[in-house]
Amino acid sequence: MADAASSLAPKPEGATGVLVLSDGSVLWGRGFGAVGDAVGEVCFNTSMTGYQEVMTDPSYAGQIVTFTFPHIGNVGVNDEDLESQVDGAVGCVVREDVTLASNFRSHGEFGDWLAAKGKVGLSGIDTRALTRRIRLSGAPNAVIAHDPEGAFDIPALLRKAQEWPGLEGMDLAKVVSRTASEEWEGSIWTLGEGYGHPSEEGRPHVVAMDFGAKDNIFRNLVQAGAHVTVVPAETSLETILELKPDGVFLSNGPGDPAATGAYAVPVIQGLLERDVPVFGICLGHQMLGLAAGAKTAKMFQGHRGANHPVKRLEDGVVEITSMNHGFAVDNASLPDSVEETHVSLFDGSNCGIAIKGKRAFGVQYHPEASPGPQDSFYLFEKFVGMLA
Repeated sequence: MADAASSLAPKPEGATGVLVLSDGSVLWGRGFGAVGDAVGEVCFNTSMTGYQEVMTDPSYAGQIVTFTFPHIGNVGVNDEDLESQVDGAVGCVVREDVTLASNFRSHGEFGDWLAAKGKVGLSGIDTRALTRRIRLSGAPNAVIAHDPEGAFDIPALLRKAQEWPGLEGMDLAKVVSRTASEEWEGSIWTLGEGYGHPSEEGRPHVVAMDFGAKDNIFRNLVQAGAHVTVVPAETSLETILELKPDGVFLSNGPGDPAATGAYAVPVIQGLLERDVPVFGICLGHQMLGLAAGAKTAKMFQGHRGANHPVKRLEDGVVEITSMNHGFAVDNASLPDSVEETHVSLFDGSNCGIAIKGKRAFGVQYHPEASPGPQDSFYLFEKFVGMLA
């Protein structure tokens, strides 16, 4: 990687895109998708499939995703694989140019879809080298830019990258959350049938707090037997209790859990005091930990991909999981009232907790993403089973 002086180096012939890191490194490539620039934290994702789901996952708000798998975009995009209608990742970095879509489910081209969504793409990058840089030095702040004419003000882009405050201390949940309550409809997708629509009659009622949720989580809750009402991130304890929930779900989401927890943790603590069953995923898991007295911390490089092994401490079973998080519950800070239930086999970090004496638990990974593919669906069944 180059130093800050390289910001003044001429661009290679034909370069229409660039990634400018806050340390002054400049990576030239070919832009696609939206024209313009976006600032964010550069991370990497090791998934071989699911790029559309990744780009529409609200947990990636404020991030630029480097895909380690080289062939991104080759199956196009469709209207069924969106994880949300709100902003997710601001851009993506890929190795190979996006080829014409070749898949029977495709409704369009990845580059056109990115442009319509206002997301910047950059191809022709040595993603292996960039991933190694992130692993060794941590996730940097950067600006990703695309101009078909190749006209870039590199010093200005560098200043923008350096002035961006970063994700630590940033509450992004209220930026990507729903602004009104919604009765969720639909269960999981099956080929040839689409999303299921089972009867809501006789189902336990789950109120889901939306901190930047993936829609497939709600589909899995329905599949497990629940009726789901989704409420905004800043919904008060009183409003939630007025909905008469049998249980409350805490969703995934972007940003620093401690920042979002400033308003969410007191609500969660109120639910725990009333012995309302609670289930949290990712950010929701982290805030459940905060509510129980644990601490969270920014990770050096985070976990993002569909191949992360997690050990269930109860019986030693290993689940292959999907992850997307840059913060984690500090397992050394867990109070005696909290049991650690899962750990990462990559680095030993916390991946699951249960509150002793309460019907409350959370996991750091994403069981709805089904990388196993069915390793973790039991968690939805476990939660809904508490409510029957």
